[in-house]
Amino acid sequence: MREYNTGKQQTTIWQDEALRLVYAELVNVFYTREITRLSTEADPSRLKRVLSSLPYYVERAATHIVLGEVPLQLDSHNGCWVATQRRVPSQTPDKIRLYFEKQAEVGLVVPVAINQDHETILCIDMIDQVNQSQIHCNQYGWFANEGHCLDNDHISILKPTKALMTAACCGHRWQYHKMITPRLLGLREMLLASSINWRNVAKKKLVSG
Repeated sequence: MREYNTGKQQTTIWQDEALRLVYAELVNVFYTREITRLSTEADPSRLKRVLSSLPYYVERAATHIVLGEVPLQLDSHNGCWVATQRRVPSQTPDKIRLYFEKQAEVGLVVPVAINQDHETILCIDMIDQVNQSQIHCNQYGWFANEGHCLDNDHISILKPTKALMTAACCGHRWQYHKMITPRLLGLREMLLASSINWRNVAKKKLVSG
């Protein structure tokens, strides 16, 4: 997958046949994935809202990926990133606390670990509130600086590292500490991946302009 500077205009896609093909594949797979997921939505008003905004977010995610904002190997047929899977991640509460006490800020994308039923899943979320001893993430709620979720004992936030962010973006999972088939990320996480500061994942990405 070729990389492009983020300042390139979207017209780059239409000037390159290979990019046009990748873009079309991503749009198709994202639509299929999201419509399948939304088929279980029981709230008609929410379903209407999400469907009305779906074209914008699908096209936005596909554009960010094609223009090279995520420096990972892309499988455009399945709409996912691919990387070698490593062992189950582990960080001490002290290491997590020392990092978030100094580096936590709104807009930082962080890895989240879900440990339940002998399975570990890595996800990504974005910090949207910070106070002296706690961090709030958009999807998973409040965490103590030491990493544990205040609302769910099975969820914890981790210090972002290149290896962890790569594993989370590739949907890596473990069961009984053994690697299992990666999960496919939803559209929200695919978009969040383009908000990671891949040059230094421990710091927030600066928005130019």
